[in-house]
Amino acid sequence: MKSWRNLAAILAVLAMVLAACGDGDDGGATTTAAGDDGDTTEVTDTTGGVTDTTVTAGDGEPIVAATSLPITGEFSIPAEKHRDGYQLCVDLINDRGGILGRPFEFQFEDNQSDQEIAVTQTERMVAEADILFGTFSSLLTGPTSAIAEQNGMVYPVPSGGAQRIWERGFQNIFYFQAQPAEGIGTAAVNGLLHYRDQGLISEEDFPETAAVVYADDPFAAAGRNGLAGGTVNDPATGDVLADLAPGYLADAGIEIVYDEQWPVGFTDWVNFANNIATSGAESLWAATASVDEAISLIQGLQQVGHQPSFVWMSQGAQTEFRDELGGAENGITMHTVWHPSAEFVGTLAGEEYSNQDFQADFEAAFGRAPDEDEAIPFAVCQGMEQAIIGAGTTDNAALSQWFRERTADDPVRTVLGDFHWDERGLPIGRDYILNQWQDGTLEFVFPVGEGLDTVDLVFPKSDW
Repeated sequence: MKSWRNLAAILAVLAMVLAACGDGDDGGATTTAAGDDGDTTEVTDTTGGVTDTTVTAGDGEPIVAATSLPITGEFSIPAEKHRDGYQLCVDLINDRGGILGRPFEFQFEDNQSDQEIAVTQTERMVAEADILFGTFSSLLTGPTSAIAEQNGMVYPVPSGGAQRIWERGFQNIFYFQAQPAEGIGTAAVNGLLHYRDQGLISEEDFPETAAVVYADDPFAAAGRNGLAGGTVNDPATGDVLADLAPGYLADAGIEIVYDEQWPVGFTDWVNFANNIATSGAESLWAATASVDEAISLIQGLQQVGHQPSFVWMSQGAQTEFRDELGGAENGITMHTVWHPSAEFVGTLAGEEYSNQDFQADFEAAFGRAPDEDEAIPFAVCQGMEQAIIGAGTTDNAALSQWFRERTADDPVRTVLGDFHWDERGLPIGRDYILNQWQDGTLEFVFPVGEGLDTVDLVFPKSDW
């Protein structure tokens, strides 16, 4: 009898694997199957190559959250971290009894950093899942959020800040970061001005010229437009939605002497770095689409020996950035919405849950410290759990209304801090913070005096 039970169990798992695999052309799926008694069944999808091990809680029909993530391709590093952030949140909720007495199930598929695959997967998820989690990057968020909107599904966005995404009149998208991507450089500009006004940067040393470089990517181009004073255009009609002239750098009295984009798949980083050096720019402002691009650009600058006094990058808070550069990261700044020392307190399963709790649980689960790319999706999951509890249902119309009713006095509370949104779905009263690598540690340097421990900005940047 024992052998027959084992055979039946094996056949059941094989059936689930076959169901999960589906058509390999769309990148593959990863799912978690839960028995009625709340046991875990581990399912590996051979097309996606990823195993999910969600622990379900209690009896009843699971609440299924699904997302299409770029686990492979250009955005693989942050996407894997997004997956882990979502996974930890779901596991912790299940450890605490699930949501509304039902187990919570997380499903994801690898879209290979491809828009068409992401759209196909999201269309299927709309039909099969109770709720959606957002993907990574403006490139993928634009089309996938449109699918969600067309089907009346809430789409909480962890990483998709290009302003044009938020000017379409959508009712069901909510951003879990700060202002649109056009504003990602503001913390660095304001930080420079603050430290000049405080005397840490002398008037004669303040960088008066800048090289602005950026990837051929919606997020990166948006960051450049904010710095250089470009426009926000409707991707469908080309109509100008906002004019950002003269730009944050010009407002600060910094002249752009080099303004250049690199194409998708770019590899000629040494020549690109040499062009930056030839420009004579005192500061470098780089909006990259991926951490790999950020690493390659710095390595190119190292090879040509160019040493700007100040460097800001849109990517670089990841531990992979530090580990790959091996000391050359020191002095580089980047914007974030999260920092390990921030004493944010959110809720999980109806109880207080702090940023420090998150870090301890993450290290216990994964054996490493988290960074921003894990904290942001964790906050998205917190928000969706609070919405389901608050609305008392997984009905997406009710969830959307609940999100729109949040206020400063009654916000969504997360490990990133509190959130409530304007009519576009953009957070109200939130801005980016400025971090800097100092002696291998990512330090919080600006804004100063807002309840978070800061250290002084190192200026000029140490040589690499």
